[in-house]
Amino acid sequence: MNGAPQFTAVTRLLHWLMAAMVLTMLFIGVGMVSTVSGRYHALVSIHRPLGIAIFVLVLIRLVNRWLHPGPPLPAHLNSLERFAAKASQVVLYALMIAMPLVGWGMLSAAPYPIVLAGSVHLPPILPHSAALYAILRRAHTVLAYAFFATFLAHFGAALVHGLIYRDGVFTSMMPWKVRPRDSSSSA
Repeated sequence: MNGAPQFTAVTRLLHWLMAAMVLTMLFIGVGMVSTVSGRYHALVSIHRPLGIAIFVLVLIRLVNRWLHPGPPLPAHLNSLERFAAKASQVVLYALMIAMPLVGWGMLSAAPYPIVLAGSVHLPPILPHSAALYAILRRAHTVLAYAFFATFLAHFGAALVHGLIYRDGVFTSMMPWKVRPRDSSSSA
């Protein structure tokens, strides 16, 4: 259904920018745990500032979401589908906040510097502790798997709405402005 209400341009921009950043982060994370070459340090040097950028952008997104809630869910969705849609959004936002904070805490406990760029470092947020580092490292890995699964579910739901239901949910987040379709030409 073309012409369905869309999220604001800022919301769409943030969504797609963060989608690209999150996908990049997921691939970098896989590369970091699977590499045995000298690329690990290069990947880490991208992973840390990208994680903080995602953290900052998700906070901006939350404020933007509060100011501009977006279009309502389609009326045809049953209560379970509505609950799943809202719960998955909460889980995505929670993970986009938790992952960088756990990573930052993990590095603080290690104690590794959190280099953003050049001499710009983040301050530690937790005390140095090998035991705490081990717990947070495991938590970061578990959260990464949970995030990947939630991301795939979100992507799958978007495809279902776009290709099967064609109910405007997918087009509401298109990066470009969707023009209403002339109803007389849709016969």
